[in-house]
Amino acid sequence: MRGSHRFRLAESAASPYITPVTADPNSPSRFNEETATYAVRGSETPDLDAGVAAIRNVLATLPVRPGVYRMQDARGDVLYVGKARALKNRVANYTQPAKLSNRLRRMIAQTRSMTVVTTNNEAEALLLEAQLIKRFRPPYNVLLRDDKSFPYILLRKDHDFPRVQMHRGARRAQGDYFGPFAGAGQVRKTLNALQKLFLLRSCTDSFFNTRDRPCLLYQIRRCSAPCVDRIDKAGYAELVSDSRDFLMGKSTKVQTKLGEQMQAAAENLDFELAAILRDRLKALTFIQGSQAINAEGIGDADIFAMAAKQGQIGIQAFFIRGGQNWGHRAFFPAHTADVPEDEVFTQFLMQFYEEVPPPRTIFVDRNLDDLKLLSEALAERAGRKVAIGMPQRGTRRRLLDQAKRNAIEALDRRMAESTTQAKILRDIADLFGLSEPPDRIEVYDNSHIQGAHAVGAMIVAGPEGFRTGQYRKFNIKSAATNDDFAMMREVFTRRFARAQEEDPDRDKGVWPDLVLIDGGKGQLSAARAVLEELGIEDVCMVGVAKGPHHGREGREVFHLMDGSERMLPTNAPALFHIQKLRDEVHRFAIGAHRAKRAKAIGASPLDDVPGIGPARKKALLMHFGTAKAVRGASLEDLQKAPGVSAAVAQQVYDFYHSR
Repeated sequence: MRGSHRFRLAESAASPYITPVTADPNSPSRFNEETATYAVRGSETPDLDAGVAAIRNVLATLPVRPGVYRMQDARGDVLYVGKARALKNRVANYTQPAKLSNRLRRMIAQTRSMTVVTTNNEAEALLLEAQLIKRFRPPYNVLLRDDKSFPYILLRKDHDFPRVQMHRGARRAQGDYFGPFAGAGQVRKTLNALQKLFLLRSCTDSFFNTRDRPCLLYQIRRCSAPCVDRIDKAGYAELVSDSRDFLMGKSTKVQTKLGEQMQAAAENLDFELAAILRDRLKALTFIQGSQAINAEGIGDADIFAMAAKQGQIGIQAFFIRGGQNWGHRAFFPAHTADVPEDEVFTQFLMQFYEEVPPPRTIFVDRNLDDLKLLSEALAERAGRKVAIGMPQRGTRRRLLDQAKRNAIEALDRRMAESTTQAKILRDIADLFGLSEPPDRIEVYDNSHIQGAHAVGAMIVAGPEGFRTGQYRKFNIKSAATNDDFAMMREVFTRRFARAQEEDPDRDKGVWPDLVLIDGGKGQLSAARAVLEELGIEDVCMVGVAKGPHHGREGREVFHLMDGSERMLPTNAPALFHIQKLRDEVHRFAIGAHRAKRAKAIGASPLDDVPGIGPARKKALLMHFGTAKAVRGASLEDLQKAPGVSAAVAQQVYDFYHSR
């Protein structure tokens, strides 16, 4: 399913107006692809008749079978991805724009080519549609705008004394993954409970291997100290088994076991152990009683409810695993105007489960038209049965009603915040002389220590808040040491030269409406000079300086490009918003700088030797002691190092002695 779908251009003399593109036979795919792209030459400007003509040329060749189609503009950028039970019948609808919404008519007017992929059935088409939407993020599809991955708890299996930890991203480590959790807060809460209940280690392997006495966590009864043999392998394995049962929802089994152990310890007059077990039992009882919702008997399930008001849509999700509440999160899909609610819900669910493994049960608050198809598609992705339904009574119905209330309340808060945010952006537009409120604000800052490990940072914000997926960091390469102005010039040169190259027409939404620079006239002048050299004259830039009372919040001075200065009252909402943006770019820049500095601290001169990986570098350092000794070693001595072949020894020797 996750194989890439690549296409190569094939020459065709069949028509001067149609160019087919055939599927790459080397492309890995679970689908039997019959792929073709058809392009109609014409103007790049929107033209409804030209778009309809392009679609009609494709229509004549389409089969009546399931598949996925992509609408593309004159440059080949994807406008829309759709799936169909019968491709020919579905695409035929686009040749009658009078019966379609304004949104779809705008899309057709921009369409100049289509790519079609046939699949074995409609469920496969639904899966492929979600994959392609995630890859291309088309402007006319409903999009799940959530840049953050979901956190999991990882109970590792690659160690005699497994570590329990939070995990995001690809699942490369061996172990059991429990989740998803709604956020890091729920993970930390559960990890804290695991430490109290089961005394599992949370330290890294390197920390574990270097201990010669217990750490503080052992003293406060949060770890069993396997690093210094305070517990044997069998005893620790029992704790791991209990924690796995707890995470799988078998807390009653764990509770019974702890109670029996406490009773036995008391009968044996081992009151110290009995007190420890009593405290663990109390912690478990507290956790069971602190669940925000009662999901006992449900097992593994996700619960979704939708709310819609004034053209805006919010979806609330509850995550239940093993009968435990692992948190909830609100989602606000983008591009939902003029899209039927059922279609929004279906698209949301498919994109949501593109990354998250579906549980065995999914509850929704409405009978969707594609409910059976959704269940088939998710079952194929999970490799087992996935039941989707709308409960009518009992605990499940109460949970669904609670999710519905949360969805309505979250949407109300979102709309209230949007109203306030819209006013703030209007005030910012008035302050800086913009013709309309900014949709994309970019904020820049540099971070370094006396010029060392310098990093430039860019954050992006819009009406909906921070767009963390579009943040960028710049490793300063050419700027002189400790020259902030030169660093700013390098950052702006790289950022806007690339923007000119990748989006010269400025229609992809990556050009800023407002640029804020942390600094005064000097930084602003450096950035302005770069844009003038690139021939960019219409980007509004503002320098944000600390003002006459250096370091006092609320006395910021805004330096404009015409040389004027502005200040805002200390209680102005627009000022608070700009301070929030500045604080965020500070946080991001400092974090990037610290990461670069930490990496440099762990660097070795041997990193520059080609062909020397971590294992051989470690072998050389263990044998010679220092990188300097490696550099001065003879060829014969290098060949004696364990794990170093004659060829590698020659390579290391030549690197240091042939220059």
